[in-house]
Amino acid sequence: MSLPKVSIVIPSYKAEHFEQCLRSAIGQTYPHTEILVSDNCPTDAIEKICARFNGVIYQRNSVVREANVLSSIYSGKGTYIKPLFDDDILHPFCIERMVASMQGNERIQLAFSASQVIDADNMRKETRRPYQVTGTITGRDLHRTCVLGMQNMVGEFSTIMFRRDKLWEIGWHALFKVGRHDCTRGLADLAAYLNLTDGDGIACYLDEELSYFRQDQRLQSNSNYYANPNFGYCFSDYIDLLPASYEQGVISLEELLAMRGKVDDAHVRLGGIFPQVVQSYARFQDYLAHLKG
Repeated sequence: MSLPKVSIVIPSYKAEHFEQCLRSAIGQTYPHTEILVSDNCPTDAIEKICARFNGVIYQRNSVVREANVLSSIYSGKGTYIKPLFDDDILHPFCIERMVASMQGNERIQLAFSASQVIDADNMRKETRRPYQVTGTITGRDLHRTCVLGMQNMVGEFSTIMFRRDKLWEIGWHALFKVGRHDCTRGLADLAAYLNLTDGDGIACYLDEELSYFRQDQRLQSNSNYYANPNFGYCFSDYIDLLPASYEQGVISLEELLAMRGKVDDAHVRLGGIFPQVVQSYARFQDYLAHLKG
């Protein structure tokens, strides 16, 4: 039986940890992969690293941030798409385990796993296990858990794999949107997960540490508050996702109204730091007032 192809797509900008990242993709035990690097590094450092490894598909890309992410994941030709950011690392068994979890059930649109946060020196900082056992969750329940809990249970793009046909069904311009709300500048990853498992889709969680998310505050990164001018949207989007989820019928009116306390708390804690939170809080209050009217 032939094995489905998996496209490991690496949107890249930072060269400091890139070779380690690339080697983790090349070193997968799963035998049928293609590795695509979409490079917008201001130097030729990443290009030079790629040139040393046979079989890596390299493309120079002029777009940045989320546009580079979109360009890379839509370039994959495999049955499955496996994103990997330029300073993160995959466990050697990552793709093998994820393919096995998704094969045989077409409803499983997304696989994700436990992960480890590492620092610049590969030292372990935090183990992230959203669940204690391997299992599945419906897209609707995943949506409700994340929105009502105001948390991303899945993690970053480097910890997921998904089906390419569902990606194209959603479309380039809708992947990072939930209803009328555009999460491109903030919770783009979470919006993508909700869309990939929308309808009767299922997500499969693997209770194995299969990816390593790097936090290196010296480098420019979306996870670095000092380097990412849009960091505040990572908090304000949780507030804006509440009305969007209500309008989609994922949460009830009673649940929406019950979130007022959490929204008030987020505004108190974060409003003085991030203007985006102040703006989303005002939109939330106006939305509730409109519902009452």
